[in-house]
Amino acid sequence: MHEEDNQIHVPPSFLAVYADSRQRLREPASVVRNRYELCEDLAGHLVEQAQTLYHVQAPSEAEILRRIHAGLCAAQSGVSVDEATWITTRLAELLNWPCPVLTPPTAEDGAEGEGPPSPPQQP
Repeated sequence: MHEEDNQIHVPPSFLAVYADSRQRLREPASVVRNRYELCEDLAGHLVEQAQTLYHVQAPSEAEILRRIHAGLCAAQSGVSVDEATWITTRLAELLNWPCPVLTPPTAEDGAEGEGPPSPPQQP
């Protein structure tokens, strides 16, 4: 996924979020690139929050990452469940913390289905 006029390199780990079983993108490259930028930025912004939680509440690193993942999986977060998992995994990398197994919430937990979020509806 390279275009001559774009210098953003989307890593294979993020491309996999939008790839089908044949490794073809389910969305246009520009959409995937924009979602990658959003998710990468969000992971970067969550570093300080995770560190603060670790020092203030003192739960384990794994528990902090699970809580952040659960919050990102909520419908109102603006990211899909697959993106939430990628963001949390990336956050663990940025913090140099081991990433626990991240289990997406079930429908009973109030999570919506996978895939990119729907655009907000106008009132």
